[in-house]
Amino acid sequence: MEIEKNLCNDTHYGQFYNNHVKHAYNFAFYRCGDSKQSEDLLQEAFIKIWERCGDIAFAKAKSYLFTTINNLFLNQVAHKKVVLKHAEAQPYDDTSNVSPEHVLREKEFQTELDGAIAGLAEKDRQVFLLNRIDGLKYREIAEMLDISQKTVEKRMSAALKALRGKIKEFS
Repeated sequence: MEIEKNLCNDTHYGQFYNNHVKHAYNFAFYRCGDSKQSEDLLQEAFIKIWERCGDIAFAKAKSYLFTTINNLFLNQVAHKKVVLKHAEAQPYDDTSNVSPEHVLREKEFQTELDGAIAGLAEKDRQVFLLNRIDGLKYREIAEMLDISQKTVEKRMSAALKALRGKIKEFS
């Protein structure tokens, strides 16, 4: 009867590493197509195996290795999608060729606008922000506030009229 090898034993772990590192690297490379990323995936997978060496049967370690590499790769892809989605949602701000006067005017306008919005009647401000900032339709605002759509329209009209009166650049 053969004694079960233990991954927590340095010698056994070293044998496991040497026997599977090339195939694991190739698998990672085929998944992502980038040698640096493949090396990172490989290193992270072997670290996870070492950290969980007591929980992984030696006979199942190879399967665990390849599953770990695949999961790490899929997590990276998912993370990149989130980052790209977030980047697309952000407006592109290239201020490298904008004059300092323009930047100053823009900041002054934003301050003036914020003050004007804060000065609106509470009900008008609420409707204005729900529509212009949150992007809700009048019908959705009416349902949310339990008022008629006509009331939402009147409050929005009042808010816009007040803002035009307070901010010279709206006129």
